[in-house]
Amino acid sequence: MKKKYSLRKFFNDIHLWLGIASGIVLFIVCLSGTLYTFHAEVEEMLEPEKYRVEAPKNTAPMLAEALLSKVQEETGGTASAISIPRDPHRPYRITIKKSPKDRRGTAYYVDPYTAEIKGTSKGPASEFFMTMFRLHRWLLMEQNTGRIIVGISTIIFAVLLITGMVLWFPKRLKNIKQGLKVKTNGNWKRLNHDLHNTLGFYTFPLLLVMCLTGLCWSFGWYRDGLSSVMGAKVFGGRGAKPTQIEQVVPDTPARSVAQLIQLTDEHLPYTGDYNIYLPSDPQSAAVVYKYQTGFFALSAYDKAEFNPYNGHLLKLDKFSDKALNEKIVATIKPLHTGEIFGTFSKILYFISCLIATSLPVTGTIIWINKLKKKAAKKKKAVVS
Repeated sequence: MKKKYSLRKFFNDIHLWLGIASGIVLFIVCLSGTLYTFHAEVEEMLEPEKYRVEAPKNTAPMLAEALLSKVQEETGGTASAISIPRDPHRPYRITIKKSPKDRRGTAYYVDPYTAEIKGTSKGPASEFFMTMFRLHRWLLMEQNTGRIIVGISTIIFAVLLITGMVLWFPKRLKNIKQGLKVKTNGNWKRLNHDLHNTLGFYTFPLLLVMCLTGLCWSFGWYRDGLSSVMGAKVFGGRGAKPTQIEQVVPDTPARSVAQLIQLTDEHLPYTGDYNIYLPSDPQSAAVVYKYQTGFFALSAYDKAEFNPYNGHLLKLDKFSDKALNEKIVATIKPLHTGEIFGTFSKILYFISCLIATSLPVTGTIIWINKLKKKAAKKKKAVVS
């Protein structure tokens, strides 16, 4: 008697054939994402001398203006931003633009005690990690084409995760414990099955978050739809221009970087790192971003804008004051990259993404084993 085609079989077929169709792309995207997770830490490990400075006792860092002047003179460009860490053994980072067309500029690491330029943000592994980034986002293809392929594969991966969770639940609840552990003393087929089934279960929440956030870079319709659902614009802060000053008093000196930091601390009284964007024209406000740091620090910033001439606060954007939906939307990028809770969450994401890389492999092996088993049964039936 022929078995009835059940709902579970339907989910199994979806999981199987979508997995086979997208396996190679998902393997590449997950592997490149895994390798990119700790790119900053690896680059620092390769050039530790560039990211550490000697902090002489009883010696304060040089004035930021002196450092900016020195770097501008040596590079022949104009400073657009300066990053000041709370750690006295870390260099300052000064962004220099050499032409109006230079949108991002070049980041220089500078010793705040000697004004020595220790290097730029490019290092021996920069090209490798940029290749991993392009592989992860566009498969090294033309951006529009690669983005669509990665986006479709990401949607498929989300479906695979959901159908996989349905298949993970056993038909009998008393057998649920079997899906919570990897049986290491079984044969290699059972071990492979458990690595796919059990590890997929434990990484499901983080992998689903990676999928749902990653789609924001692939499809405009998805990004707009998520913005509507969340009631806040995804990537809304991108390209935001500083507040414009209504009236500028001629020949009025601008506040120093140290004064801007002091003003920021009055409104944001906690220890953290600073990223200061200098006014690009006389009518633009000075913008200060302040971040909390640490192993478990939330990857979010507070933003203050000041009139650079009289120091008046023009705008204060505190993350803690945002509604929950706005907080989620504001942290789409760190939710995708794993930086949301600092190094702690990056470790979890790295492990999860490494497991995700293995899922197409272990899943394919399960499928091949089932094909061999079916072939053996047919052969045995013919012989008998």
